[in-house]
Amino acid sequence: MKLEVVRAQNLNPKPQDESKLGFGNIFTDYMLTIPYTAGKGWHDAQIRPFENFSLSPACMVLHYSQTIFEGLKAYRGTTGINLFRPWDNFARLNASARRMCIPEINEGFALEAMCELIRIEQDWVPRSEGTSLYIRPAIISTDPFLGVRAGETYLFFIILSPVGAYYSSGLKPVDIYVEDEYVRAVVGGTGAVKTGGNYAASLVAGQIAHSKGFSQVLWLDGKEKKYVEEVGSMNIFFKIRGELYTAALTGSVLPGITRDSVIRLAREMFDINVREERISIADIFAENASGGLEEVFGTGTAAVVSPVGGMEWEGKRITVGDGKMGMLTAQLYEKLTGIQYGREEDPFGWIKTL
Repeated sequence: MKLEVVRAQNLNPKPQDESKLGFGNIFTDYMLTIPYTAGKGWHDAQIRPFENFSLSPACMVLHYSQTIFEGLKAYRGTTGINLFRPWDNFARLNASARRMCIPEINEGFALEAMCELIRIEQDWVPRSEGTSLYIRPAIISTDPFLGVRAGETYLFFIILSPVGAYYSSGLKPVDIYVEDEYVRAVVGGTGAVKTGGNYAASLVAGQIAHSKGFSQVLWLDGKEKKYVEEVGSMNIFFKIRGELYTAALTGSVLPGITRDSVIRLAREMFDINVREERISIADIFAENASGGLEEVFGTGTAAVVSPVGGMEWEGKRITVGDGKMGMLTAQLYEKLTGIQYGREEDPFGWIKTL
């Protein structure tokens, strides 16, 4: 498939004050689009000016949510623009596609097309400490049809957004609310898939948590509502008596790329035993009471590593450690962001530099 570049007549001014970038509200001049038609496959790949889509009110994605997406970042490194494990994002996109009955994309072509888009938009990659260019690939079904079935036409697209730190308050411990009424996902469902419905279903619990003064929701399993799964849109880790615990990938937990990176760093660079298994929220609170709970943090593309300072469950509120960011949390954050920005050696081959 050939990649066509359609040039914009006018370019937008780049943000001048990078301290006010925020997250996900500024977009670059260009986007990538590749449509799909049954019997023809993916075709007519274009890098073209960023613009609104024209969709029928009967468009299937608007009614039945047949959509998947990814999220990754480009960092202004010491020798060029760095991408962190981008091949894994496209592999996960295809895994999501299989679950959602969406045709798989050619991962190699999608990666190279994305790289070309970023090369064209390289001046949009911010330069300030902690900033990056957020990359959002997505696929939506576009058939104008109200019957319930998998679509026959799709649109794959990538848009770019220069962003600051995910949390405006900086890398400070947040308090999280343990949700024991609503659930995020169940085994056999779409919890391991990056699809919009998962996030829509999480909104009400997020609103409840925010109304109570908490930053994020800690999700429990959907069957027994006792085992820890994710926090907000991140994977969750607990350091207990020198070991690191995180939920196993049972099908209801997203296989986070940052999660996998943290596990490898902890095991291979910090000699920490990592246990991927079910752990109950009752055990977490019991370990805190006995002094065994040392650190808690979330991991994800947007926030990278997010320390947790306190939790509330069934009216009981605890402080994790001394309420400050733990030593291992800080070390993992520094090592991971160091690799991403090119300040640290990359022994795992995670970086693709443009």
